[in-house]
Amino acid sequence: MSIQKIARLAGVSVATVSRVLNNSDTVKAKNRDRVLQAIKEANYQPNLLARQLRTARSSMILVMVSNIANPFCAEVVKGIEEQAEKNGYRILLCNSSSDIERSRSGLSLLSGKMVDGIITMDAFSRLNELAALIGDAPWVQCAEYADAGAVSCVGINDVDASRHVVSRLADAGRQRIALINHDLSYKYSRLREDGYKSVLHQRDFAWQAVEYASDLSAAAGMAAMTRLLAAEPCPDAVFAVSDMLAAGALRAIEQAGLRVPEDIAVVGFDGTELAGLVSPPLSTIEQPSRDIGRKAVDLLLNKIDNPDAPTERVMMNWRYIERASS
Repeated sequence: MSIQKIARLAGVSVATVSRVLNNSDTVKAKNRDRVLQAIKEANYQPNLLARQLRTARSSMILVMVSNIANPFCAEVVKGIEEQAEKNGYRILLCNSSSDIERSRSGLSLLSGKMVDGIITMDAFSRLNELAALIGDAPWVQCAEYADAGAVSCVGINDVDASRHVVSRLADAGRQRIALINHDLSYKYSRLREDGYKSVLHQRDFAWQAVEYASDLSAAAGMAAMTRLLAAEPCPDAVFAVSDMLAAGALRAIEQAGLRVPEDIAVVGFDGTELAGLVSPPLSTIEQPSRDIGRKAVDLLLNKIDNPDAPTERVMMNWRYIERASS
């Protein structure tokens, strides 16, 4: 499929197609949409190497994810890919598993000019290590909001979201609210725990319990909940920092012969599809996962086009979804 054929399908000039492929901002929106639709229908694959030689850009973005098996991460990546393709970019996905050597291998693509920029979804505590490897390359941190520093980022207010959950549980009469958390090297984990503890302190609740899951899996959530159930007294509500952990907690409570929410209320976090599929359906904080991914791409493309652009920190909205588990 040639660029000339795309132009005929879209009813525009070859020059217009070329400007769309090169992300020019001089193309009218309706013409851009017609060209992109023609490209989609024709399954057109531009010669990326030729474009790279011509523009000194690869039109590729490196996306480094700590755990692609996490449904929330997968949804964010979908948003990244959608927005990247809309702007003529493709993504290279690296599942780093929060391992610096795997990260180093992926980041070698920067020095080889095979990617134009990078989006990371990694532990905030590793940003200094990553910064040393990334250098001056365009970079956005996604889903881990940074209060300061030179890296643009996009996320939500984890403290406020956590406070909202714990306050709702307390208002419903729950007196022993436990937290199932994850790795505190992630800033979201620390912030959600801060929100949890601040409400307990504000309400003078003497009882508190925090269990740390080994990973963000249902099995790890089940193990953490089993440990909480072994305590005396056991909690009458549990807030888990991910829907996967909450799903595991539901299973552990069921196996213990207890009822949700009559005996123990359960609330998750992320608003993934899983939350509506478990039994009982899970109350959760819904993050705008795909919008977070899309915004990360917008921030990165701005940095690619304007290297001296100031650092941007974008806080997205969240919402609480109440279901039968609480």
